[in-house]
Amino acid sequence: MVITTLFVLLFAFMLFGVPVAVALGTTTLITSFIFTDLDLMGVSSKIFDGLNKYTLMAIPMFILAGALLARGSSASRIIEFAKSLVGHLPGGLPIAAILASIIFAAVSGSSPATVAAIGSVMYGAIKQAGYNEQFAIGTIATSGTLGILIPPSIVFIVYGVTADQSIGKLFMAGVIPGLMIGAMMMVATYFLAKRSGFKSGKRASFKEQYKAFKDAFWALMIIVIVIGGIYGGIFTPTEAGAFSVMYALFISMFVYKDTKFKDLYQIVLDSAQTSSMIFFIIANAMLFAHFLTDEQIPQQITQMIIDANVSPLVFLLIVNIVLLLMGQFMEPSSVVMITVPLLLPIGVALGIDPIHLGVIMVVNMEIGMITPPVGLNLFVASGITGLSLKQVVVASLPMTTVLLIGLMLVTYIPAISLWLPTLMYG
Repeated sequence: MVITTLFVLLFAFMLFGVPVAVALGTTTLITSFIFTDLDLMGVSSKIFDGLNKYTLMAIPMFILAGALLARGSSASRIIEFAKSLVGHLPGGLPIAAILASIIFAAVSGSSPATVAAIGSVMYGAIKQAGYNEQFAIGTIATSGTLGILIPPSIVFIVYGVTADQSIGKLFMAGVIPGLMIGAMMMVATYFLAKRSGFKSGKRASFKEQYKAFKDAFWALMIIVIVIGGIYGGIFTPTEAGAFSVMYALFISMFVYKDTKFKDLYQIVLDSAQTSSMIFFIIANAMLFAHFLTDEQIPQQITQMIIDANVSPLVFLLIVNIVLLLMGQFMEPSSVVMITVPLLLPIGVALGIDPIHLGVIMVVNMEIGMITPPVGLNLFVASGITGLSLKQVVVASLPMTTVLLIGLMLVTYIPAISLWLPTLMYG
């Protein structure tokens, strides 16, 4: 009865358009009042304890660093470097957009920020090269989803805190799946462009490639410094976030000189608003997760699954279906916070590695970013281009298929996710 009341109320609130964070907190409080002796004085302390985690400090840091780099010329320099490498291929400009998204994803940690930064520059260029607008925006919207898979990733941080897993291991677990899915997108774009009759263009000379690399060098170095620093044990993900802010501020104001002191107020304000939204979700989700644990709901569901003799393969299929459905209606951090307390104990009981399960969740959330009605990347892409939401959805379908294939590979070949963290951490 407790489980039924909890989830019926939650989905009823969301059905009526109540924000996810408010729905989570209100549902928990109402269910607690009905079925338990709720101590209101203890609610605020539970929320504070949930947010009082050192690792969570990395979230506003990476958001601010991404905002600083996206506001300046770093994105356009990364794009020019990507074009110099692959721009000559059939479908070269869309492929360059995907490669630029992969690189920028390793800088920003945010899918919408990646779509905004790359799309605002590449959309017009791809159209001018003769590609139709659907092909142009479909490529950009879907490749932008890699922002939450390739480290640093805000969603991985949320998962790591919720599941009590190493953020460093999760970051490394996202590298190979992110590069693999990005490569699959580029290959698919190449063949789609060839089928549409686009020919190879003029290859950039080594001198031109070197110049593009030199122009983008300082922006690219943040990947080497931050990710290399985490992998090398020089600093923690939270310290890496703080360093990335200082580095992004330095190159934006003093190297590229495209960010003025007067711009900082708006950049910081926008980043603070985004961070506040995420932390409000986390606070309410923490309360929700605490109630689940207190009532031993995850343990009850785990026992039901075990008693039903569900195999790990079938369980992972169910997980993907549930996450894909939830991803269509909810923001990634919300989905992770709600589902981890329920799914993780079952996965562990069935012998599924928590790090592997985290990567599966994040790939599902990638797909959720480009599926209606609440796919954030769809709204960003629509805003950049002026196309309707329906046009962006249709344009994204070919690459969404590639993402689904990537999800199946990541789900059923654990080594794709686990090889690198095992190699680095043992």
